[in-house]
Order: sequence, then C-alpha cells, then structure tokens
Amino acid sequence: MDDHTPAAPVRLRPARRIGTANPRLFGSFVEHLGRGVYGGLYAPGDPSATPEGFRGDVLELVRELGVTVVRYPGGNFVSGYDWRDGVGPRDARPRRLDLAWKTVEPNTFGTDEFVAWCRHAGVEPMLALNLGLGDARSALGLLEYANHPGGTTLSDARVANGSPEPHDVRLWCLGNEADGPWQLGHSSAAAYAERAAVTAAAMRRFDPALELVVVGSSHERMPTFGTWEREVLTRTIDLVDHLSCHIYFYDEGDRARFLRSSDMLDRFLDDVAATIAHVRAATRSERDVSISLDEWNVWNYTSYDEIEPRRVFEEAPRILEEQYTLADAVVVGTLLQSILRHADVVAIAAMAQLVNVIGPIRAEPGRPAWRQTTFHPFAAVARSAGHTVLDTAADATGGADATCVVTVSPGGDHALVHLANRSTTTAADIALDLRELAPRSVEHAELLWAPDPAATNTVDDPDAVVPRPLDTRLDDGTLALRLPPVSWATVRVRCATGGR
Repeated sequence: MDDHTPAAPVRLRPARRIGTANPRLFGSFVEHLGRGVYGGLYAPGDPSATPEGFRGDVLELVRELGVTVVRYPGGNFVSGYDWRDGVGPRDARPRRLDLAWKTVEPNTFGTDEFVAWCRHAGVEPMLALNLGLGDARSALGLLEYANHPGGTTLSDARVANGSPEPHDVRLWCLGNEADGPWQLGHSSAAAYAERAAVTAAAMRRFDPALELVVVGSSHERMPTFGTWEREVLTRTIDLVDHLSCHIYFYDEGDRARFLRSSDMLDRFLDDVAATIAHVRAATRSERDVSISLDEWNVWNYTSYDEIEPRRVFEEAPRILEEQYTLADAVVVGTLLQSILRHADVVAIAAMAQLVNVIGPIRAEPGRPAWRQTTFHPFAAVARSAGHTVLDTAADATGGADATCVVTVSPGGDHALVHLANRSTTTAADIALDLRELAPRSVEHAELLWAPDPAATNTVDDPDAVVPRPLDTRLDDGTLALRLPPVSWATVRVRCATGGR
C-alpha cells in the first residue's frame, strides 16, 4: 500500500463474549442452476474427475475453503423438483424442463450423487424438500429413501442404486422461499405454515431427532417480512428447530454504502431473532428455535436481468457467473463478522452458492479451478469454527471505518483476529487491546488488498488478489497494524493456554 495514504487511529478492545461459533456457520449452497452442478461439482470428462465424475480440483478447493455443510438441491429449483427423477440408473432418468431457471435438467446428478459428493468433500448434507408443487407424501418418500436402513420398497431401492448404508441426513429444509411470488407453489403464510406443520409432524414420527428448518423471509425488503415469520412460527414453533432467512447485498454504484452492508445484516438478524423471541413468549413455547441464514452473499444481478427475458430452455447454461472484486471480498468478510457477532442466535449459515454460480470457486472445462476474491475471507473466518466469539468495541477518529471480531480457540491457546477497513479513502492504524487473552506472539498475519478495489481474479490470472503477509507488532498485549482502505486481514495470535 501507499505509505502516504491518510490514516486514522482506531483503538479496539474485546467487549463481550457472544457465544460459540457453530461449525455450521460456515456452510454453502448448491442448486441445480447454471453450471453449479454440471461443470461445477460434476464433470465426468474433466481431467481431474474422480471415478464418480466429481471434479477433483473443485473438491480440493472446497476442503481448503473450510465448508462444513451444504444445502441442496435448491433454492428455487427444488419447488418444481421430483427427487425420484434423480435416482436409479442414469440412462433411465428422465430429462425435464426446470421452470424455475428455464433450463433443461438431465437428472444425471441427484440425491445419491450429492450425498456421495458430500462424503468426498467432508461436509454435512442439508436436503431441501419440495413443498412448492410437492407435498408431505413426497417428502416422506425421500426421507424413507435416504434414511431407512432397508426392508421397504424405497429403502431397498437406495440399496439397489449403490448405497447400502442409510444416508442418515439430519438437516431438512421444509421448502424454499415460499413467501416469494416467483416461487412455484407460492402461497400465503397461513397455507405454507399448515403444509410445513403437517410435513414436520409426519417426519418426526419417522425420527424425532431430525433437525427441521421452516421457511422465513427471502429478503428483508419483502413486504411480509416479520409478519410472515410470526405467522409461520406461531403454527410450527414446537415442530421445528430452525427458522430460515435469506439476504443478498448489491453494489448499486455507491461503493461506500455497499461496504457497509454488514450493518444491514446486523439489523436483519436482530429483527429475526426478536421475532423468534416474541413468538416463543406469545406461545409459551420452551423450544429453542435458532436462525438458519441458509442463503447469503453479495450479488450483482444486472447481467441476469439482461439475459433472462431472452432465455431459452437449454442444459447447464452460464447463469449468474459473477466475477467478484476486492470490494466484494471485503464485504463478504464483514458479513461473516456479522454472522459471528450473532453466534448466540444463528446456528446455520450457507453462503450462496459454491461453484460458478455466484460462488467463491470458479471452474472452466479443461482448466484448473480457481479461487475468487471472496474465497479468501471465507477460508480465513472458517478457521474460527468452534471458537468462542468476542465482539469488539472501537474508538475511531479521522474517518476510519474498521470492524473487528476476535475468536478464541477452545483450549485458549490461540486467537484469530478478523479485521476489515470499510473506508474508501482512509487507512486505519489499529491498536487492539488483547491483554485479557495473555497474548504471546503473532503466529501468522495476512492482508487481502489491491490498489484497485475493483481488482478481480480470473482463470488466466487467478492470483491477482490473494492474501499477502501483513506487518504487525505486539507490545504489552496490544496488537498494532495498519489497514489500507478497502481491505481485509486475519491475524493468528498465540496465547497463554486458558488466557480468557
């Protein structure tokens, strides 16, 4: 960075213990949309392909990214999907029209392939059920197929299809974005709540220990936001474990405003948590329902709006293949900070999506898969899985806009400091008081920054924006460093065991 960039002092100190970062906060989402599955997860002809046809280089990057749970198969796609189309011999599977994204679905990748892919990637599967055009009977069929050991027509079909052991899927989404008029099977809150309650009650007769996610708002700008959650949860609170919510952030030309997107996410999660608390009090329920933020990301959908009116039905077209910038990566980092700050109420979060479609990983035929700019803050924050989360209080002057979350390992032997400078013009000279943690040394420090906030990574230049070493100083328990404008940093500090 330019040493002459104007800088402002920012003093930070741990302010409160929030809770433990559930490893499921570092989830992702794969939908049958564009090249997310075909050409992303599944590419039998690729040089890196496994015997199952999975892209090996994508699998390696998914492991490096630190993803813990993946939601599948949608998304809008699931509301018109019949899971039975995606099982059995591939040459006998039907080709269908997908009305959600106006594509042709070959069904060569389905439930069994997804669960097998999850085992390869080391992630937990999270299956979404079709409660759009589907019903409780179809949902129960998939549950029996996936989780029953054998001895019934559906479970024996799974065995015959090459999966002798039950898939044992624990996380189930009761539909997707039922509040949205764009959704196949869109309905009122009352109608959806009844459908979800009937399905949830039946699923619990199969296995009371399943974790069920009921649909909340698809965006905070929905006119029904808040009232939808209240009505749906009032009917289902004693049947479900998590309330879903979705939110996306857009750069609409005001970069300074875009960089403050995490402020909106803070308010959104606070509002959803308040609604859950209200319903729990009003119904006198003792059930501890948490938030499943199972779609979130930054997304510039201008190109999609231009293409969609001319779209024709085709297989695996290029849809929503966002090219992410440094500014996008800084926003993703701050959104992850917001999720950590709500670790007491958010149990699941899934960045949407994983590969090619608004994802941190990109893959082209015959070329090595590569990391988008947004890959790097996610991979850094995912290392905080299982940590105790400490919020920080800031004293800033001179135009600095620094944000910081500190997490402490279960044994207290190290802390991770995740920092961002959201200012477009002013560097931040950070002084972080870590004396409570008994810091001993800085083990690693990295900075994600480029002179141009619009810098991106491409297939030909995949390392244009990558983390680089960051100069730090640790004196008398205070960590000092400088963050240039529009930047992200992570510092690992070794602490005395049990320092907090």
